[in-house]
Amino acid sequence: MFGGSANIPSFDEPLQRVGGENNAFTSTDITNYYCTLPAENIETAFWLESDRMLRLAFTDKSLEVQRSVVIEEFKQRYLNQPYGQAWMKLRDLAYTNHSYKWPTIGKEIAHIEDATMEDVKAFFYKHYRPNSCILVVSGNVKTDDVKALAEKWFGDIPAGEKYERNLPVEPVQKEKRTLVFEDDVPLNVIFKAYHMPGRNHKDYYAIDLASDILSRGHSSRLNVELVKNQRLFTELNAYVTGEIEPGLFVVTGKLNDEVSWEDAEKAIDVELDKLKAELISENEIEKVKNKVETTHVYSEMDLGSKALELAYGELLGDANRMNTEMSKYRSVSREDIQNAAKTYLNDNQSNVLYYQAKSNG
Repeated sequence: MFGGSANIPSFDEPLQRVGGENNAFTSTDITNYYCTLPAENIETAFWLESDRMLRLAFTDKSLEVQRSVVIEEFKQRYLNQPYGQAWMKLRDLAYTNHSYKWPTIGKEIAHIEDATMEDVKAFFYKHYRPNSCILVVSGNVKTDDVKALAEKWFGDIPAGEKYERNLPVEPVQKEKRTLVFEDDVPLNVIFKAYHMPGRNHKDYYAIDLASDILSRGHSSRLNVELVKNQRLFTELNAYVTGEIEPGLFVVTGKLNDEVSWEDAEKAIDVELDKLKAELISENEIEKVKNKVETTHVYSEMDLGSKALELAYGELLGDANRMNTEMSKYRSVSREDIQNAAKTYLNDNQSNVLYYQAKSNG
């Protein structure tokens, strides 16, 4: 997509001439391309994006350049970085059927090496069509002007054939899964992942807040009890993957020297069991809700973040979601968090990766 199109041999150059920049990223749910430029030059972005959507230049040279770039990225992020293979191993452990078991970059370098021009074209013409695209413009612009530009530059591009995604459904997990992976890393690290609901499920907000109670900030439960008091971990975090389809609730920590896997995991389980056994305090739930709201407010100060939130909301079925998301967090009760913990944080639904340092074997 950055290798030029039929009428524009260099994608970056025209954008740079008008004071702009661009980039892209891919997650398990979306691929996002974005341009940032002065409002008075916004039509340049429409021109560039429409030309590569309609007439992307599929050249052998561009394919080989990008193949080399992605292979190098694979090596840097996954093979040559401490704990780089953790998520590849963890996803493969946690998912038996759903597409989330596949890293977006591929499971191995051969998947990149073996991709053909036919593969690339087929993917492009299936997915990079208007009926799979959400366009957001955020900034000093007027709605009518944006609509006119969208019609001018994208109106005559064929919508593309409709297709059903039919994603594989992950079966309910009924027993704990474990994997020991030995690597040349400085410390042993444990990853414990539980299946949880996707973004549109009513329990999503409660289980997300549960992760914040456990590890958001220096006064969080895991940090105070297991890092500071018991000194079992050098650091310990809990978070949700936040995906559209049912994702993962993950607890991960670096073990202190001489701490056994058994003691580390048992300590984590004790803290999770406390969430199930007793209601959190009013002060504790208010504190984490305030932190979520602070993050939300600050994110809206950035135009790029605001645009992405609008796009993501539209993808989930409601572009106005950015204006209602905080109220959903605010409506979560202490009982909701306790019930969510009881429902999802059970050992028979857990997937545990013991990322073992070779020197500590």
